[in-house]
Order: sequence, then structure tokens, then C-alpha cells
Amino acid sequence: MHQRRRIGIIGGGIAGLAAAVRLRIAGFDVLVFEAAPTAGGKLGAMQLGPFRFDTGPSLFTRPDLIDELFELAGENPRDHFSYQRLDPVCHYFYADGKCFHAPAEPAALAATMEKELGEPAANILAMQNRGSYLYRITAPVFLESSLHTLLTYIRPSGLRGIANLPFIGTMRSMNKENIGRFATAHARQFYNRFATYNGSDPYRAPATLNVIPHLESAMGAWYPEGGMRCIPMAVYELALRLGVRFRFNAKVERILLDAGKKKVRGLLLEGGEEVPTDIVLSNADVFPTYKKMLPDLKAPARVEQVDSSSSALIFYWGIRKSFSQLGVHNIFFSSDYEQEFRDIWNEQQAPEDPTIYINITSKCDPADAPEGMENWFVMVNVPANRGQDWDAIRRQLRETVIRRMSRELGTDIAAWIAEEEFLDPVRIEARTGSYRGALYGSSSNRMLAAFFRQANFSSKVKGLYFAGGSVHPGGGIPLCLLGARITASLIQKKYQP
Repeated sequence: MHQRRRIGIIGGGIAGLAAAVRLRIAGFDVLVFEAAPTAGGKLGAMQLGPFRFDTGPSLFTRPDLIDELFELAGENPRDHFSYQRLDPVCHYFYADGKCFHAPAEPAALAATMEKELGEPAANILAMQNRGSYLYRITAPVFLESSLHTLLTYIRPSGLRGIANLPFIGTMRSMNKENIGRFATAHARQFYNRFATYNGSDPYRAPATLNVIPHLESAMGAWYPEGGMRCIPMAVYELALRLGVRFRFNAKVERILLDAGKKKVRGLLLEGGEEVPTDIVLSNADVFPTYKKMLPDLKAPARVEQVDSSSSALIFYWGIRKSFSQLGVHNIFFSSDYEQEFRDIWNEQQAPEDPTIYINITSKCDPADAPEGMENWFVMVNVPANRGQDWDAIRRQLRETVIRRMSRELGTDIAAWIAEEEFLDPVRIEARTGSYRGALYGSSSNRMLAAFFRQANFSSKVKGLYFAGGSVHPGGGIPLCLLGARITASLIQKKYQP
């Protein structure tokens, strides 16, 4: 253990927690400031009567990145955190009545899509191979390394990644590539939807994002025992055992700099308390980090010009009925996918005919709902908040969702709703600090989008670092965990003797 430097981490979301664990293991003195009463960020939970809900992200991939934190600490992950692989991964329902259950195994997925949708299995298997290739080329550079240090590009993996830029789909859209790969509109819609995993538009986002299906189909989708909330709680408890200190209900007002604004010197908390630190790592959204906590420092152009990802309108419904045709994850596709994304991105409005996602954790954990009932997490993709009338939008979308689901399931869904709550972009921003309520920080709606994300460190201020969904490599649990690894590594290289 070297002479400990004090690190102040702003925010106890999953990236902040993972970075805290890594830095504490490396010997730093780590203090986490969280404005909320508990850790976890977007990975929250709530109880509505007898129904339990995860309030945020609902899909879990790359559990190995959580296991890695325990293993670094010399602990057995299974002593503290367990999960099960989902098979099928998701139930898909199309507007024309076609449906299928997506198996977890790639060859089985190809066979199922050929049987149920008429898409040749060879096309699906070719896409699986394409995703594997994209992952091998892009992961070492675009997901596991800083894009803003020279070392990344002079390594063999970096040289290989740059050499392959013309071949990884950076200059054409996901949709354009998928039109050329698939014979049926059903398969194109299935693969286009993966752009929404980072809040983007498949008609604009680069085809490089076709790596995302690989994470789900080849590497698996999982359900953590006890629900998604158990992910941050397990990491939080690990951090406590390691000696990371936490202060809750502790809102950071300012990041304090030295007289020349060249180096961090501490944090100013709401109420006036100053906390000296050698290093600051912000797990808060990068836009309010600069605009609110660093008001005297000019924000980088990429922060000023942020292209916010999509947001969501979520209904939490306790349903007094069980539906055998539904699984843990369910997608009800819109009839005109391109129009849905035009509504969200061109018109900045909620789609008239939305794709509906329903997550029912009581399918895995019966304790989440009374016997014979289900806890529905119902989500519709919407634009980020730019002053839309969200009360009116919520009322309209509620009617639309109930009408569609009543038709699909052959019963009046409204009559079965026993408990209800909602989350919209305004509430998301208020509760999590996400700029405009965007779920994933910035979108990937331009070619070479990865290069336009905020770096994991400041090139202007010594000791200032970033992690989380609004910075490289992006949003979603796996990318936040990888970002925490990148940022912690940068700090270690800079400050460890």
C-alpha cells in the first residue's frame, strides 16, 4: 500500500460503485458522495402494495464484469451474488400476428426464426458471425480502452481496430446493413431494435452497433436472483467490506479547483461543507457536472453539443392476473418501425404507434407478486425532455398501451390493474440527474459516434475524471462497468508510484 491519495467520487451509480471497488483495492482512500438516500443510481426498486418492481434497467448481460469485482477483492462472487441464464431470452410479438420466443443458443435462434418468421437460418447465423467479428475487433479498442490516449492506438489491438474501420460498418446505418442481410421485414425489425439498447435510432446509428446482439445471444442474458436492484447492492456491500466510505443525502454543489483552475482540490457540498480531495471522479451525468459543478470552467464542445439519447415512459402495473403467453422479457413491435423512430427523433414526440416492452420479474421470482398475479414494468421509448407536455403524453400513451395489450391478450387490461405508478423523462432527470432524462447520456446517431463521447478524464484539469453512461464507452450496465475499469486504470497509472 502506497501513500494513499484521497478520491472523491460523485454519485453511487453502478459505474461509481465499480470504480470505488477497483480504486480501493488499488490502495486509494475512497469516499463516495451520493445525493440520494441509497446507492444504485438508475438501478432502483420500489414496492407498490404486494408488488415489487425494479424501477430502472431490466436486462442483465455480461455478469462476468460483476464477478470480476469480487474476484479482484479475493472473494467468491457466488457467496454474495447469483444469477440465472434466461432461456428463452425474450418473447417477440409482431403487429401482423407473427410471434416467436428467442432461444438463448444462437443455432436454436436461427432455426426458430426460420420456422416462425420465414427468415433463412443461414442469414441469422451469418449475422451471429458478423457480431462475433465486430466484438473481436471493437471491444479491445472501443469498449475496453480509452479512446483519448495514444497508448490505445499503438498497441496491436488498436492498430488492428483502426485498420478495420472501413469494415465494421462505421459509415452506414444499422438499418441499411440489415436490409442487405435479411430477406424478411420481421428479421430486420428484430435486429434494428438493438439500437435502442443504447438509446439510438437504427436508421441513423452506425452498423457497428450490430455488435450488440452478440452480447445478448452469444454471451447470454441473465436474471439476478432478487432482481436488478441486487446488482448495485452487492457491489455496494463489497465496497463497504473493502473500506470505501459513503455519505448519503450528500449533494455535491461544486468541484473545487485551485486558483489557476488547473487542478482539483476538493468538493463543496450542499450546506457549505468543503471536503479536500486529491482526485475527483464524477459518476454524475457529464452535462450537469460541467454546467452545475464547474460553472467557471468552459465545457468541452462534445458536452455542449450533446445529442441526447432517447428516454422512456414507464408504467409500473400490479396486475391481478397471470398470462402464460408472456415471459420475463416481452416485445410488442409497432406496425411501422421507421415511423416510430421518425416520431421520436425527427418530431421529438412520443410515437403514435409505439413498440411496447413488458418486463415481468415475477416470472423468475414469484415473491415479486401475489400468487396468480404479475408485476408489469411497461416501457415505451420516447424522446428526451425538451419541454413536451408529459402529462398529456402519459395519458395518451397509457390509453394506447392498454388498448394494444387488451387486443393482444384478449382481455381488458385496465380492469386488472391493481397498483400503478409511472416514470417519465422529467422524473428521470429529477431523480437521477440525467440531462433531459436521457437514459444513456448521448446517442450513437452519427457515424464514428464513439469518438464524440466525453473522455474518461479531463485534459484541462489535473485530477478530474469521469465514469458512467454519459461518457466513454457509453450507457447500459456492461458499458458502465467497462467505463469504470477504464477510468480506474487511468487513475492508477497516473497516481500510483
